[in-house]
Amino acid sequence: MSLADFSSTIFRSLRRADQRKWAYTYLNGLLITHGKKSVRRLAAAASSDPSVAQALRQFVSLSPWDFDAVMEELTHWVEGRASEPVWNLGRVILPKRGNRSVGVDRHFDLESGRSVNCQLGLGSFLSVGAVQFPVDWSLYLSPAWVQDPDRRSDARIPDSEQYRPLWALALRLVDRLAARTSSSSPVVVADMGDEPDVRYLLSGLAKRRCDFVVAVPPHLPVLPVGNMAATPLPVSARARLSAQNTEPAVVTAPDGRQRVASFQTSLVHVPGLSQGHSPGPPYRLFTEMREPSVTGPLWITSLAHHGLPEVASLAAAHTGTADAVAFLERDFGLLDFEGRSFPGWHHHMALVSAAYTYRHLDAPAAPARSGKRCGAGGQAP
Repeated sequence: MSLADFSSTIFRSLRRADQRKWAYTYLNGLLITHGKKSVRRLAAAASSDPSVAQALRQFVSLSPWDFDAVMEELTHWVEGRASEPVWNLGRVILPKRGNRSVGVDRHFDLESGRSVNCQLGLGSFLSVGAVQFPVDWSLYLSPAWVQDPDRRSDARIPDSEQYRPLWALALRLVDRLAARTSSSSPVVVADMGDEPDVRYLLSGLAKRRCDFVVAVPPHLPVLPVGNMAATPLPVSARARLSAQNTEPAVVTAPDGRQRVASFQTSLVHVPGLSQGHSPGPPYRLFTEMREPSVTGPLWITSLAHHGLPEVASLAAAHTGTADAVAFLERDFGLLDFEGRSFPGWHHHMALVSAAYTYRHLDAPAAPARSGKRCGAGGQAP
């Protein structure tokens, strides 16, 4: 499919012809521009007309178009090619200088192990074969942002946006995917290993009847299944797994490659996830033993009666989310948005997601790196 046809479909909710034209120009720039994807460099890839840069900046940061409608169209596009109803949730750290970019704050970066001045985003991804595709984004806004009228006004944060902890952002993404897709029995996979209130996420997913495979903090309190004590005392997830023997399981990657790994696993209840005095359904807690006395993330799943190889493969495939984020950063300008507004951030994320999707699903086998330029007086789809 040509980029013009793809852009016309994904951005058909944009009401004005000039908006659709600049969507195509920005999208094309993301695909053909090497290195940093600043607005100036994207414009230079499209036209020698100096007014194009200002037009693109206006389109992304100020033009009133609906992020949700574009991402819904992109979701439908990807879902039609998705192999299984697995919904991966992944976070992005977008380093920033200063404190004026919307949502910027100090956050701990799990990958680098340090605190970073950055924006924190959470995205939802659908899998097509071994590749995961971003189909929605939410930006974390701390109380310092949502409770400051001046910051809200400067960043054009809508009145509907209030403080939501990370687990609540995750549930919002799940709800939006449920409204946009036809899947009636999805499996939600997410790494929430540093989320202290992860039980709210697990409870929310259970209420929505979504199966899940979620990485949890080591201190999550659990109760072993079958504990008949009158007043059983919870233990930490780490302590429960540490007491288990290891067992092997064949882990299958999305590309079909297999490996044998060792796991510690246990069936547990999670206090507080069921109403009344019932312990609730059993969950499977598991972790991979990567070296003697060295474990990977601790995962818990509602697929308690599924085999360990199946749930371990779902957890292992979540590395594809991190791979997709790294690809978006390296080749599609995920980190390169120069604006400061809430709508602008979402518009840039939509365009980056569309470019990534086109390259992996619909681009010709050998996409052109240059071609007819589209400027202020050029042709647009």
